[in-house]
Amino acid sequence: MRRSDLLVNVVPPLIFTVVLFVVWELFCRVFSIPLTILPAPSVIFVALWQYRAPIIDNSWVTLWTTLVGFLMATVGGLALGIAVGWKKSLYTAIYPVLVGFNSVPKVAVVPILILWFGLGEIPAIITAFLISFFPIVVNVATGLATTSPELEDVLRALGASKLDIMRKVSIPGSLPYFFGSLKVAITLAFVGAVVSETVGANKGIGKLMLDAQAAFQVQIVFAGLLVLAFLGIVLYAATALVEKRFTGWAFRGQNR
Repeated sequence: MRRSDLLVNVVPPLIFTVVLFVVWELFCRVFSIPLTILPAPSVIFVALWQYRAPIIDNSWVTLWTTLVGFLMATVGGLALGIAVGWKKSLYTAIYPVLVGFNSVPKVAVVPILILWFGLGEIPAIITAFLISFFPIVVNVATGLATTSPELEDVLRALGASKLDIMRKVSIPGSLPYFFGSLKVAITLAFVGAVVSETVGANKGIGKLMLDAQAAFQVQIVFAGLLVLAFLGIVLYAATALVEKRFTGWAFRGQNR
């Protein structure tokens, strides 16, 4: 990363985060906010260090289930998005079903998954998959649908088949939509995994936070929230780096 990019992309968020924590700390101390209502950042960081072993152990479980569900959603969403974008009749037939399924709150599906697969990682993986699948399908299909009709006519006149147009023009042109959906989906996958862990699981950050809440250890609950936020930022940033690698042409105007 160039020095100018570091200054623009890293330093301002870092400064804002530090200021946010300072204001939070002062607010808790000045107004004597009870620990059970809102613990100060200093208390949360102490809890992070004091309970680092169980937090790290449960974080790996949540990270694992989130990534597996996210990768499943990426592969499945990309395949279905291309199929839906390829055939308009398929789009017309499947899209209402997808909208209806996505409208069902995933927290209502988790008990069913637990009945089918029991407590453990599988319900969390499936929930992460279900909640992050829809945005990928929609964005890929939308990206394919935005191919210029005039460009398609010119390519057909030059002898290109529909497969050639899809492979060389439509799919590369839809990559910004695809990676944009991945940045949304990775954060949603965390939501799905943690929701499943809070409903029924043996391990995971959601399970840890639920147990801490039952014991009125609010500082551990907030420590879990900070860990989830950190993991989400890291995975979002990794997705953004891959996006720039494969769709650098879409950012040329922003880099001037």
